[in-house]
Amino acid sequence: MPNNNKPAFIRQESWRYKRVKPAWRRARGVTSKMRKEEAGWPAKVKVGYGTAAATRGLHPRGLQERLIHRLSELEGLDPKIHIVRISARVGERKRLTLLDELRQRNFHIANPGKKEERPVTPEEPEAEESPSSEQTQVTSATSETEEVTEESSEPETMEESGEHETDEEEEDK
Repeated sequence: MPNNNKPAFIRQESWRYKRVKPAWRRARGVTSKMRKEEAGWPAKVKVGYGTAAATRGLHPRGLQERLIHRLSELEGLDPKIHIVRISARVGERKRLTLLDELRQRNFHIANPGKKEERPVTPEEPEAEESPSSEQTQVTSATSETEEVTEESSEPETMEESGEHETDEEEEDK
């Protein structure tokens, strides 16, 4: 696993000016506090912050990442060494077949997606319609109950406000 104790290397004065982006640039000013490495200023990029050669360029899981476009690219890959990322340009149909094959071969998948196992079929929308119609009925019943509650509460507030006015008028007289 890579060591994540590196500071965030940001460009000098990027926190002060909107026009100066935080992407790293070397500090070159003659009086620059960052160039002089004074205390309280962000760290400069140096050789000592490098990653170990054994873990450099690896996925956070410690595996080598490979971009896959088709099934033929899986040849020569080992599930213990490689993690697979499916290209974003692959369509849904081919993506589903790739996912099935990857799972059979026990590969780690970096971007499996949310609905990879639900192919579009005409039966699914019918199944979804019936629960939603029940939810609509429940929602409408709830809203009717709320309306009744609101109607009963409104006259009480008017009566209360009318009583206060009468009390105030009596006090003024």
